[in-house]
Amino acid sequence: MTQPHDENGHGRLRAFAAAKKAILAGLRFTSLRLRLVVVFALVALTAAVSASGIAYWLNREAVLTRTQDAALSDFQQEMQNRAAVLPEHPTQGELQHAANLMADSSQHFSVLLIGTDENGRQVVGNSDLDAFTLADVPDSLQDAVNREQEVTSGNKHAYHLYWQRTTQDSDPFLVGGAKVAGGPTGYMLKSLEPEAKDLSSLAWSLGIATGLALIGSALLAQAAATTVLKPVHRLGIAARRLGEGKLDTRLRVSGTDELAELSRTFNKTAENLEKQVADMRARDESSRRFVADMSHELRTPLTAITAVTEVLEEELDAETGSVDPMIEPAVRLVVSETRRLGDLVENLMEVTRFDAGTARLVLDDVDIADQITACIDARAWLDAVELDAERGIMARVDPRRLDVILANLIGNALKHGGSPVRVSVRIDGQEGGDLLIDVTDHGPGIPEDVLPHVFDRFYKASASRPRSEGSGLGLSIALENAHIHGGEITAANSPDAGAVFTLRLPRDTHDDDPDDTDDADDGPDAPGRTGGSQEGGAVT
Repeated sequence: MTQPHDENGHGRLRAFAAAKKAILAGLRFTSLRLRLVVVFALVALTAAVSASGIAYWLNREAVLTRTQDAALSDFQQEMQNRAAVLPEHPTQGELQHAANLMADSSQHFSVLLIGTDENGRQVVGNSDLDAFTLADVPDSLQDAVNREQEVTSGNKHAYHLYWQRTTQDSDPFLVGGAKVAGGPTGYMLKSLEPEAKDLSSLAWSLGIATGLALIGSALLAQAAATTVLKPVHRLGIAARRLGEGKLDTRLRVSGTDELAELSRTFNKTAENLEKQVADMRARDESSRRFVADMSHELRTPLTAITAVTEVLEEELDAETGSVDPMIEPAVRLVVSETRRLGDLVENLMEVTRFDAGTARLVLDDVDIADQITACIDARAWLDAVELDAERGIMARVDPRRLDVILANLIGNALKHGGSPVRVSVRIDGQEGGDLLIDVTDHGPGIPEDVLPHVFDRFYKASASRPRSEGSGLGLSIALENAHIHGGEITAANSPDAGAVFTLRLPRDTHDDDPDDTDDADDGPDAPGRTGGSQEGGAVT
């Protein structure tokens, strides 16, 4: 019961990973555009907030200062006109009447007058009963108002007008106070709520203006990003096409700005690259044609020389002993070298086919065990090779090219690794997996510094032995034949000593062009041949 749950969980994880990858890909695609928009928005937001803040602060100070100055000036004038004319010890009624007259000014503030009667008791006159009391006046302001100062030439009054902004129940107020020398002390309370409402409306207006500026900057950034990124996007597409091998890609250049100069530089670079690649292709094609022509031209004289050497070889093997014993070693050397030269020419022609891309497969369904047995039997290796392969393992391959691969790998193992050579066949993983053929010898193995180069053309493992029986092309040709099947060959050292070459082939090879095939007799090693199929120069 837990298996479906696990599969569902894995499915959700895969879906989440795919969605995350898509989102990240989208962010990567628009990252530069996003950064431009964000930068523009931040700059605009900073500028708008700064401008709005300065404007709000300046307007706030202007509004509050104007209201405050008007109220304090009116209060000071009323104190001189009303409170100063009161007797030194006024009655409560006189203070109340004066407070009402003072509050009836254009500034509409509340007034609180405090004095002492003839008995030394404190009397209070309030324009708004219970609305403005001495408790509403900050202690620091009371102390400042009642503090008598020395009268000098620079200070003509013993008492001064003081003010302070306060808040009552979240409402702003202006409190001011002054004392008449030898008379009562007066305080005024003016509400700043109208001014606060005006400032709040101003703040909202500035906030809306900031938001509009932010939106405008985002739109402007989008337009600017489109203008800037469109040439960059075209440049990216052109660079990608150039990387795909379309060297005739060019950009349309317009304008004289930096992006136009970049487009001109790209076009000039692409033009130079196209010219250099064309020159390299021409030289490469010329080299391949030279090798092919040379190999083809060598086949005619080699055919005649091979015929002569076959006659000489028959004379050497004849019982009559017609060859002079003094020249017999020279004749044998000519025979072996002629055969070696013929194999080299055939290998060069095969390499030329691979380089030119003209090598094709002739596919057939074969039993791998039978194919390996035929390869070993044709070269008389049955006594030196151990085969571990079950019959019935079928694969769709080119029999001739598979024979070339096997002959090179097994021959190389016999020559440089020593017998017995073991050839094993297995299937990778479950039914339908790739075909794996291991060729293992019992030699000293391959030096670590040689392993990366075993499939290189003409590579010799020892510089002191530049000449060997092989041409140094056998393993390279085997690898190319594996590649054309869609397979691979790897070389490694066995833990039990000796080298291991592993051939991996798909069991169902598809030919890209089945109608375009090679002549089976043109390969370097057809079944039944000896010599070239045993190339092993790469590990000597």
